[in-house]
Amino acid sequence: MNALILVDIQNDFLPGGALAVPDGDAVIVVANQIQSKFDLIVATQDWHPTNHRSFASQNQGVNIGQVFQLDGLDQVAWPDHCVQGTQGAEFAADLDQSKFTRIFPKGTDALIDSYSGFFENDHRKATGLQAYLVENQVQQVFVMGLATDYCVKFTALDSINCGFKTFLIQDGCRGVNLWATDCEKAIQEMTQAGIRVITSDQVADYLTNPTTL
Repeated sequence: MNALILVDIQNDFLPGGALAVPDGDAVIVVANQIQSKFDLIVATQDWHPTNHRSFASQNQGVNIGQVFQLDGLDQVAWPDHCVQGTQGAEFAADLDQSKFTRIFPKGTDALIDSYSGFFENDHRKATGLQAYLVENQVQQVFVMGLATDYCVKFTALDSINCGFKTFLIQDGCRGVNLWATDCEKAIQEMTQAGIRVITSDQVADYLTNPTTL
């Protein structure tokens, strides 16, 4: 069994959103085109309370983009985004959601962020995604979405660490790039962890015989 994880393809991460990823809307076409190839499709969804501590607005003297300590972990201060129940937290209107088998909200605890679709950043609390994939006998996981250097990276790393053969669909991702090389470093980190970086036109080949390419 194989699974596609669509990471945080939400309005606030698209052009015009509160935390817009450059060219972020380009991933929608890729997501829609490849969904028919997968047995199981799940989506992660940033779903923050209004007082989430990762927001710069909740930390006096902390500016957007600044790294600060949040419950003992390094935390980037973000603008308010993907607040529960807001339009910004909704999935992109053009994203085909008809084949989603499950949606996993994350970042719901105001005291800790959750970049990964599998765990909160301290890895103490799971979202249930790993258990769901195991229950459905998933062996191969393909990850794409927003953003390459944060939620996509940590979702892919947790996927392979949970024992799933993991692929990154690179043309289906875009990054924040707070620093110019962030995405490049993220790809290197994923590759070094054993994640196979592919393009969307290679998906079918890897699904039928992942050892051929």
